[in-house]
Amino acid sequence: MKLLTVAIPCYNSAAYMSHAIETILTGGEDVEILIINDGSKDDTAKIADEYANKYPTIIRAIHQENGGHGEAVNAGLRNATGLYYKVVDSDDWVNEESLKEVLGVLHKMVESGTNLDLLVANYVYEKVGARRKKVMNYRSALPRNKVFGWADVKFFKTSQYILMHSVVYRTKLLRDCGLILPKHTFYVDNIFVYQPLPQVKTLYYLDTNFYRYFIGREDQSVNESVMISRIDQQIRVTKIMIDSKNVLQIKNRKLKNYMIKYLSIMMTVSSVLLIKSGTAENLEKKRELWRYLKEQNPRLYRKIRSNLLGQSMNLPGESGRKMSILGYKISRKIYGFN
Repeated sequence: MKLLTVAIPCYNSAAYMSHAIETILTGGEDVEILIINDGSKDDTAKIADEYANKYPTIIRAIHQENGGHGEAVNAGLRNATGLYYKVVDSDDWVNEESLKEVLGVLHKMVESGTNLDLLVANYVYEKVGARRKKVMNYRSALPRNKVFGWADVKFFKTSQYILMHSVVYRTKLLRDCGLILPKHTFYVDNIFVYQPLPQVKTLYYLDTNFYRYFIGREDQSVNESVMISRIDQQIRVTKIMIDSKNVLQIKNRKLKNYMIKYLSIMMTVSSVLLIKSGTAENLEKKRELWRYLKEQNPRLYRKIRSNLLGQSMNLPGESGRKMSILGYKISRKIYGFN
């Protein structure tokens, strides 16, 4: 059995997937790399097979009909033999020294018999044209270099919400919580992080700049115009997160507050994109999304609606919508969403 499975979802990734693969290969035999070819039409399949033939004890190529990013993550989870599971997108990569640190911590957990559920590490925005690389760390929110529980967590800033880039989950925990991501849907990384959290009892924060998150392709899913064109998928993901758990029933106050804040951010991002599109149809979708939250969980609706982000997304009239966009822009600059 491997220590860490790294799944690399690939769709027409021939131009850049090798960089991701090469950085993860530095983990050696501790690592299993699953290259998930999600119905690519370029040379992705050929490159995946070449790597699998060259490194048969480390790399497996998995070919499937196109099912989208979520189904590629699902395929990785179904096939993983590692004790821990990490997703690295094909245009991103990991820092080799940090990978050694991550593997070192996981080895310690196994050797000591510690049932670690979630390892969190920093990620770096590798943004095209940016002079300074923005590092997302959790120093003010999480204890460093030790196993801890939710009771030991401090205050999360809005900029410190945990993304897929930050996490290494215990594989069995992901399977036990029934995690299955929807097909043909972008932004499912939010479900990947969010849904398993109530099952997480033990955490470890490694203060190292592990994941390198590339931002800059025009067709990238986090490009604002692309997000607006795919707004129905953003809404779908937000609704799945609302339905996945009644967060108000979570006993641990810190975990409950964190998950409420995460949902607030999802509602905010969805709302502002619907507002920015400027169409009557999308403004109605915004109202429908808030109605959905109210119908599914009235208490949670009141809690999210009453906080600053919720209030700013529901100001009436055209002037209110302009204020919502302005508030979002300021928040994005301060907190670094998408």
